[in-house]
Amino acid sequence: MNNPYHSEHDLADAVRRNQAARHASLRSHYDFIVCGAGSSGSVVAARLAENPEVHVLLLEAGGSDEAASVIEPAQWPLNLGTERDWGFMAEPNAHLNGRSIPMNMGKVLGGGSSINVMVWARGHRSDWNHFAAEAGDEAWNYESVLQIYRRIEDWHGPADPERRGKGGPVYVAPARDPQPTATLMLEAARSLGIPTFDSPNGAMMEGDGGAAINDLRIRDGKRLSVFRSYTYPRMAQENLTVLTDALVSKLVFEESTVTGVEVIVGGRKRQFNAAKEVILSLGAVNTPKVLMQSGIGPEKELQRHGISVRQHLPGVGQNHQDHVSFGCIWEYAEPQQVGNGGSEATLYWKSDPGLDAPDMLHCQVEFPVPSAENAARGVPEHGWTMFAGLAHPKSRGELLLSGPEVNDAMIIRANTLSDPDDMRAALANIDLCRALGNAGAFGRLVKGESMPGKLNREEMEAYIRDGAVTYWHQSCTAKMGRDAMSVVDAKLRVYGVKGLRIADASIMSRITTGNTMAPCVVIGERAAELIKSAHGV
Repeated sequence: MNNPYHSEHDLADAVRRNQAARHASLRSHYDFIVCGAGSSGSVVAARLAENPEVHVLLLEAGGSDEAASVIEPAQWPLNLGTERDWGFMAEPNAHLNGRSIPMNMGKVLGGGSSINVMVWARGHRSDWNHFAAEAGDEAWNYESVLQIYRRIEDWHGPADPERRGKGGPVYVAPARDPQPTATLMLEAARSLGIPTFDSPNGAMMEGDGGAAINDLRIRDGKRLSVFRSYTYPRMAQENLTVLTDALVSKLVFEESTVTGVEVIVGGRKRQFNAAKEVILSLGAVNTPKVLMQSGIGPEKELQRHGISVRQHLPGVGQNHQDHVSFGCIWEYAEPQQVGNGGSEATLYWKSDPGLDAPDMLHCQVEFPVPSAENAARGVPEHGWTMFAGLAHPKSRGELLLSGPEVNDAMIIRANTLSDPDDMRAALANIDLCRALGNAGAFGRLVKGESMPGKLNREEMEAYIRDGAVTYWHQSCTAKMGRDAMSVVDAKLRVYGVKGLRIADASIMSRITTGNTMAPCVVIGERAAELIKSAHGV
């Protein structure tokens, strides 16, 4: 958008004055209500607000993103466990030696894009082609989505006009001045016959994978959340109202049509009505929660809590997927700096050439990060971690209600490592991880491997079960498709319900290869296109 303001200070002042005026005269009716200001909802709200005649209300349960821990890339871990984190926990899991693992999720303007490590990962060609096949709509395939990426990106890296865009709202660049830990990982990969690329997006995500310096959402040393790139520049417009500390509790209906939402604002219940549509962008935990507590979901689950069934959709809360990983740690010979938030290089690779996408997702972090259980093995004061991750785990979890009220916590049965194939994949992943970290390339930098070290099969399985953590990419709990377990159609409309769409990671039928922020932006862009087309706005 064209910025009519002379400086960031002028824009900030206009935003403050306009939003204060909007809050002082909250309307009871808006054209569109977008629930959740994360990586999808921020896009939907901003795109709909492009038309000055359209009135948009964006609701966010969290608060302001004006905090050093959000703005400064290296401080992202400081947000975990604070008011900017939903603080979800998975149930104790027998496949993880009875452990309950944290499932952190952003509760702040920007959602996960305000507290994550800022990695821009587009997903593999086969991910998008899978979505298109499941939905029966070629508008979701890789070639179509590639056009969206080219349109929205402002790419500041090696030229690739076939795949990368310039001038869009999403500033993306390779990690600037990466630390030796990152550059040597690429050298180690080459020594093992794994190709390296200028970017982990583009050609690398059209074939078997490879290794590359990360594409990040950092400019001039500061975080760029999706909210700041899309929504914030429009908050000086009179047709966009952004309401924080607004917890969506239920959908409001007239027969089978959603006409608004019930929201807890400042401890008080309020109702806002939507003349055209409500869009749920609350993430893979809270979107199914609001659906179920509003009477949309598995009949037995709703009846168990005395909730009247408005639409039986057995797939709501099912098909839960997440990237799981296992930290391998090396000790530095000498202390090293942490660059760009600590995640500067990544590797995607196939354990079997016959797979349609890489099943290995290795994320490097430039400081030691053991699980609490494996920390007892001895953590070096100065070291780095290579997370051996499963890009496409076969284990499937589910989300259940603990009660019918807004403050009743969700039950997250992640079922991590419940499928035996995931343990086999984890073992292969750690083998590759150790080969990378112990390669000659790291000779001068690394003193030695701290963990796991050389273990027998039984010991390594115990290490994996004790060490499994999430990449915080929960998804797939209200999937798009055409089978009985699908929740939305190709146009993101909830089956059997009018006036309601979903736009967030929950609509994925399978988790994308790599970090989920970029695919969530595309989901938001697709939702906005579909809504604009449907309503002629």
